[in-house]
Amino acid sequence: MNKMKVTLCAIITILAIPATVRATDWPQWRGPFFNGSTDETNLPDSWGETENVAWVSPLPGPSGATAIISKGKVFVTSMVGRGPGFVALCFDAKDGRELWRRQAGSDSRRLPRNNMASPSPAADGKRVFFFYAGGDLVGFDYDGNKLWSRNIETEYGNLALQFGYSSSPLLYANKLYVIAIRRNKPYRRPKAEEPLDSFVMAINPENGKTIWKQQRTTDAFDEGMETYSTPIPFVRDSRTEILNTGGDFVTAHDPGTGKELWRFEYWTRKIRDSRIIPSLVIGDGLIFGTRHKHGKVYALKPGSAENPSQACIVWEFDGPSPDCSTPLYYQNRLYVLNGARSGKPVTCLDPKTGSRIWQGKIGAAEAHGELRSPAPTASYTVSMKPEKSWCWTPPAMSSKSSSKPKQTRLPSSPQYPSPTATCLSARQKIFTASANRENS
Repeated sequence: MNKMKVTLCAIITILAIPATVRATDWPQWRGPFFNGSTDETNLPDSWGETENVAWVSPLPGPSGATAIISKGKVFVTSMVGRGPGFVALCFDAKDGRELWRRQAGSDSRRLPRNNMASPSPAADGKRVFFFYAGGDLVGFDYDGNKLWSRNIETEYGNLALQFGYSSSPLLYANKLYVIAIRRNKPYRRPKAEEPLDSFVMAINPENGKTIWKQQRTTDAFDEGMETYSTPIPFVRDSRTEILNTGGDFVTAHDPGTGKELWRFEYWTRKIRDSRIIPSLVIGDGLIFGTRHKHGKVYALKPGSAENPSQACIVWEFDGPSPDCSTPLYYQNRLYVLNGARSGKPVTCLDPKTGSRIWQGKIGAAEAHGELRSPAPTASYTVSMKPEKSWCWTPPAMSSKSSSKPKQTRLPSSPQYPSPTATCLSARQKIFTASANRENS
């Protein structure tokens, strides 16, 4: 009898590049600038089973998280086999040696199209923080010594997302931000005696204690109350706001107190399944967001505490738009990927006007991706193929030394299956993670 066997071995592939004087880290999910870009240069244009591959290291099980890079170390979350255990892992960025592995928790619940190790870690140069879909939040130092741990779900109730909690923590200005923008009724255990509220919270990374917790209300209902996105900082006029999207609203919060400063309703026609997966992106003083299930991409002029009603949509892009992939902002350009549509189109937009500059395709239903761009930079976009050849991963971008159009190609072989996390650049290397499947 043949059956599909869920991955028990994933890989992190590190792609060698020429030596440079710069070594920029990628300390959390959307990189050093919170927008999917880096200032790394001289990266490879292509790679294969042996070409430009510096090392490959096995993981103990599947993971939906993006590996992060800090101070020469690679941190990533992973399941242990098919569970129920999950771990925090640290590798040497130079050679892929596993430096340490720590048990982070255990949860036997099954999540459709997901696993407990989907949130990505965040690091500040001394400490690294791992978060899991069951609510386990753990801080370690870079030698693997546990600093503190807590369980957000145990404290505040079921995280209640249909496909499992996947938001990554945001580490910014010595605060660790965690969101739970969720349905008010659980899909699975544990049960809730009363309706669940959604909230944004700030945690002290030194000791794991709550600094503030702010309720986040919505008039959305059912699955429309949920978000899989990650909060981002928005700096303007010498002040910072913490932005979130989901539940049909964008909200901005004071990082010191959690107070909601302003909100904007991007979806007014209430429907059951208006959940949001992509995170917000900042650029040119605007906020770029997406609506549910390939709805329009929009540019939002922000409101303020003094004048919340000044928030308004500046332009909209009809598509092809993403359902899952977060847009990318880089050097006055906005890049949008539709990973479910045939050919997986990528569109480059003028962020000020929303006008199309160019459009290309990653590729068809093979286990590799490619992107051709006439721009003087090349974006590294990765694809995954667990569900109908969909691409759920966000694009990432780095500087290039060449002005000619280039393509990036992901290896298509059982040895290097299609990636399941963002392709990122740090420390003169490109990092990507994959999950394998095999017949038995």
